[in-house]
Amino acid sequence: MQIVIVGAGAAGISAAKYLVSHHPDLDIRVLEAASRPGGRALSVKPPQLRGQAVDLGCGWFHGSRDNLWLRLARELGYVIDETPAPWNDPTRRLVADKAAEDDAQRAMADFFQRVEDYDTSKADASWAAVTRLDDYWRPRFEMVTNMLNGATLAESSIEDYQHYDPGRGPDFRTPTGYGSLISAVAASLPIEYDTVVETIDHRNHNKVRIVTNRGTMTADRVIVTVSTTVLANERIRFLPALPAKTAAAAGLPLGKVNKLFLAVDGADDLPVDRSAIGKHGEGGSVVYQIRPFGSNAIEAYFGGQLAEDLERAGPEAAREFTSTDLAGLFGSSFPAKLSSVAMSGWCGDINIGGCYSYARPGCAGQRQILAEAVDERLFFAGEACSAEKFSTAHGAFETGVDAARAAVARIDTPLHDHSR
Repeated sequence: MQIVIVGAGAAGISAAKYLVSHHPDLDIRVLEAASRPGGRALSVKPPQLRGQAVDLGCGWFHGSRDNLWLRLARELGYVIDETPAPWNDPTRRLVADKAAEDDAQRAMADFFQRVEDYDTSKADASWAAVTRLDDYWRPRFEMVTNMLNGATLAESSIEDYQHYDPGRGPDFRTPTGYGSLISAVAASLPIEYDTVVETIDHRNHNKVRIVTNRGTMTADRVIVTVSTTVLANERIRFLPALPAKTAAAAGLPLGKVNKLFLAVDGADDLPVDRSAIGKHGEGGSVVYQIRPFGSNAIEAYFGGQLAEDLERAGPEAAREFTSTDLAGLFGSSFPAKLSSVAMSGWCGDINIGGCYSYARPGCAGQRQILAEAVDERLFFAGEACSAEKFSTAHGAFETGVDAARAAVARIDTPLHDHSR
């Protein structure tokens, strides 16, 4: 039996790993459009950072007690860093003025309480529904949703957020890099890189026909793990068409988030692994992680339209943008010590098209539609298919395994499951 997996991101890798481990008698092929595995998981080691790996994509093991990637990391001997995440750091400040800090914390707590308490039983609403245009703290609320969703208050679904549950924390990291872990797991899998799937023809009830830039093949089952941007833009043509999938993907777009890593000349005087929040205002705030893992790096995290704008402008423009913030934190001479060494570009990546999925108002239920199998031969996986762990790599992992199990369960000839 042949199973083709489209996409070698976290979901495609987990699906392939499950099938190869538990059903070695199957003919498994993973088709990846890019020249590397991992999708939105990517670790790099810029020489300016003295060998320290940095994650341009996912970097935190959210829901560590339930995170299957973290379990694999421990099994493979990865060092796990348990420094508290910035959002769990009680010393993290929302404003520079200490006298206003209590007001800021109360305002943020009250905002999230309103989001959590909003009654969506009759109708969903956007995050904008629980704040006023003249609210003094609205720019901070806008910043937070830009960071969490990669989208504005008006674009983000309250119901979707109420469903979000990444699992039991706390959140951890590995200095080796989350992306390095996912790539290491992919190394032993039958992945065919630079293979762009153009058409999935499922009109024949016996075989699914897959047309790629490198030729045509057939399969008994296909597991599709590409991003919602790829599906919504119909970069893969389905025959017959799947309008419900296209609509679901359009309702679950990928947000806009990017990271810039800066090297600091003479970083020893800076605090280690501390966070800071910029002051550029609505739609233009930046969150910083100062010297992660004790390195000489600063991570700048951009959310919302700013992320896409700076991606288009390039790393040097992004460095200049952050200089004002960092000068305010560390002095006017500080920007001269900075050089940009690595920056993500998820919005413009033709094979991805954004960071992680969020639901538009009224579209939270589209996650279930996106995940549903078609004719018991086409299966779908990816973080956007997870009802509760969306936007996480371990949510993608779980949906990949679920799709693989479903694909095997629907093969006519019973297969022996070696996990039993």
